Amino acid sequence: MMMKFNHPYHLVTLSPWPLMCSLSLMIFMSGNLLIFTELNFNLMFLGLLLIFMNLYQWWRDVIRESTIQGFHTMAVIKGLQMGMILFILSEVFFFFSFFWCYFHMYLSPSIEIGSVWYPFNLIVFNPYNIPLLNTLILLSSGVFITFCHYSILNSNYNKSVISLFMTVFLGLIFSYFQYIEYCESFFCINDSVYGSIFFMLTGFHGFHVIVGTMFNLIMFIRLLYKHYSLYHFLG
Repeated sequence: MMMKFNHPYHLVTLSPWPLMCSLSLMIFMSGNLLIFTELNFNLMFLGLLLIFMNLYQWWRDVIRESTIQGFHTMAVIKGLQMGMILFILSEVFFFFSFFWCYFHMYLSPSIEIGSVWYPFNLIVFNPYNIPLLNTLILLSSGVFITFCHYSILNSNYNKSVISLFMTVFLGLIFSYFQYIEYCESFFCINDSVYGSIFFMLTGFHGFHVIVGTMFNLIMFIRLLYKHYSLYHFLG
């Protein structure tokens, strides 16, 4: 057992959860295809349930390795930091492709949509209503999570708990307002390239906010159990 701590590598016990999560995602996506063809939601909900079950057990194992077993050494934490940086970089390029599509159609509209942007006969959202409000909510959540990090570095437990709670709360509010925005939309994803770009961009962004809120919620629970310290607040 002591050999695990005498080298800089991330060696942990074998985990079935990456494979199980992949299979659950396959079931979930197959369920989405079934919705499009037969309006049957059963397989999709089954896949979603399996995803949450696997995530719970995966997070449980990672927390156990980090706290009780002490496998997350400083070298492992640096590896986790590098992994997070590469993940964020991949997300930047992911959304860069969508914004490229948007600006391509915005700056040089196709003749098929009348060479104007946005296309005729579309009732679009006022950017100064819900979109502006959601932007302010998202920026505020970023301020709170940054302040939480700052509070942990300064060993201020109460402020870190409050600021992380506000981050989770604002993430939920953002998702709720985006749901309201979708319900009030006068166009759908099939309504020209504008509808496709709008729902593709906002849909993927909303999905990232939901996933980020889930991760922040797990961090909040761990913060309540005092799993983080000045020297160990990652992993």
